[in-house]
Amino acid sequence: MSIVVTKSSSVAVTSPPELGTLTGSIINLSSFDKCFAPVPVHLLLVFDQPINDPVQTVKKAVSMALVHYHPMAGRLVAGADDRELIHIACTGEGVSFVGASASCTLDQVSTSPLLVRDLTLRYPADYCRPGEPLLLMQVTEFACGGFTVGVTWNHVVADGAGMAQFLQAVGELARGMPAPSVVPVRSVVDGSLPSLPSEVVAAMRSQMSVGMEEMAILEVTVPWSLISRVKRECRGECTTFDAVAALFWQCRTRAIATSDPDTPAPLFFPSSMRWLIGGAAKHGYYGNCVMRQPVQAKSGTVASGDVKDLVKLIRLAKRKNIPGMLTITNGGGGGTETPPPRCKYNTLVVTSLRNLGLDAVDLGRGSPARVMPPLCKAERTASNFCVLCPPCKGKDGVNVVSICVKPEHADAFAKELAALGIC
Repeated sequence: MSIVVTKSSSVAVTSPPELGTLTGSIINLSSFDKCFAPVPVHLLLVFDQPINDPVQTVKKAVSMALVHYHPMAGRLVAGADDRELIHIACTGEGVSFVGASASCTLDQVSTSPLLVRDLTLRYPADYCRPGEPLLLMQVTEFACGGFTVGVTWNHVVADGAGMAQFLQAVGELARGMPAPSVVPVRSVVDGSLPSLPSEVVAAMRSQMSVGMEEMAILEVTVPWSLISRVKRECRGECTTFDAVAALFWQCRTRAIATSDPDTPAPLFFPSSMRWLIGGAAKHGYYGNCVMRQPVQAKSGTVASGDVKDLVKLIRLAKRKNIPGMLTITNGGGGGTETPPPRCKYNTLVVTSLRNLGLDAVDLGRGSPARVMPPLCKAERTASNFCVLCPPCKGKDGVNVVSICVKPEHADAFAKELAALGIC
């Protein structure tokens, strides 16, 4: 039986006219915002508990949320050549919204990778262009009564934690709360959000300005038993993220099998800066507040070393790079490594959707059964990455979606993971 997803025409959801629309103001981009090229970010939230008319319920809640998150309804303004981002104009034009229905149950989604991609909206180009909506949403109802919420947004407007805060607000309003429990803040003017050096901003942004390549998709579960074993070997000096990142770093490096053991095989991971700064940016701020941290190592070291030693490298990078970058930013004379070169194939990016609050989004009947990037069997991407997803119902471990190897290395990568019990 063929599966069909029927979509309505896209509409612009704006804040309710009777509540007024805050327009005319601008949101100056922070140096953290400018670290990110205007690339689209995609998320899929899967809800297996039905609610009444999910399309209209979410649509109305989004409209109410835009009263509090009015920059989300604005548009990005760039310079004459579209390369220099200037600010967000609060135009009140709204977010793009589509209601849809699928002729299958949620259980069939995992067996149809091409369907997953059809559950989110996409921008026309690889990059989000000035004048396009900052947020796209699609709500899809399934034959079993469950539904999905596909979210696509311009990375310049918010990071993962910021989008989780917005979606939690949508959930609260959908459940009848008069206002979000967290007062949102998008523009920080009290100096609590420091300015990064221009050379750091340029280097970070250049890492996202690389050619698009087709990569293989692999979704696996890292069992808790393996994660616990790594933590024991590290004598407790290891988080779940550290363990999973080290394991994937090693397996991928072995799979792509560079002939020269001295070839650089760096790992990058985004780190939240919210815990290092105070003021409004610590509570309610939903703009970008993360930095991509490098872990430098040679391929021979990564491929043949002990996993516990790779964990030590990751933890050292956390301690050294993050505080150092803010120290030099604030004129304290602290040092940080020279920003690394732009991403290449031997580079791996590991990121996490865990602990952001995405699994706390409640639209009326509880949290989502799954939160995941909506990827199909092959994607074109500007970086090689693995994503640790929030807890997935029925999975005894950490669910990871990877898009980090070319198709010709997919089998070797899967075999390296399987040898550790990751499948």
